[in-house]
Amino acid sequence: MEAAILIMALLFVAFVALGVYVTVKAVGAAKRGVERTVTQARRTVEDTTLRAKSVGQPGVPGHLAQLRLSLRTSMRATQEALHARVAEDESLRESIALFERLSAHGHELDDELRRLEREPDRRRTAERMPELRERTERITHSADSLRWAARDRARQFADDELAALSQQIEMESGALRDWSTKGPTNGEPASWDALSDNPAPSHGASSSAGSSRSSSSPSAERDATDRPGPAAQAPQAIGAAKPPVTYPWQKAPRPEATS
Repeated sequence: MEAAILIMALLFVAFVALGVYVTVKAVGAAKRGVERTVTQARRTVEDTTLRAKSVGQPGVPGHLAQLRLSLRTSMRATQEALHARVAEDESLRESIALFERLSAHGHELDDELRRLEREPDRRRTAERMPELRERTERITHSADSLRWAARDRARQFADDELAALSQQIEMESGALRDWSTKGPTNGEPASWDALSDNPAPSHGASSSAGSSRSSSSPSAERDATDRPGPAAQAPQAIGAAKPPVTYPWQKAPRPEATS
């Protein structure tokens, strides 16, 4: 009785622990989903604001917004392209490591551009614009190079796979069309000639036999008459070859040629 109570208590504790674990996992997943949604919404708002500033505000604020928008767009596109293909191509992990190092410079530049948007001294900010534009172009160029290299690599793999598949299909198609060199299959009935144990002699064989008989000398015929007949011959040994069996569907041999 005590053992049964102990087992029930252990099962109850196990079910409670499992329920707590599932609840924690569900809460964590929901929290991550909410954070992801909030981050995406905030990113969308920031991008929309930057687009509006780059178009609507002239001068330094518009240029700063344009640089930030270009930097964020390039970095985000490269990050998505690399992480989307790393599961299929392990060699992209090195590219991701390089991109993470590049992202550190990108975040630093984005923070600096954000601070300069609130800088009241527009003259000094305008003096730094060539240097900021050059840094932005260098970072975006490196990000674009990684992104396009990953895309070109994926397209090359797809082209190679398609070429190999096309070659295999061509070989299979040629094998399917190779009916001229194939004999009858096992399911096809054999021909009548194959069923005959004593096929009819050909015309050439009959002609040669007739010509040999017609050209035999009288002495050979006289010797043949002196030989004993079939009844006088010695009996055949056991296991000797039996005369061929003929079937009614066989063709009759052609008459021998006469000279």
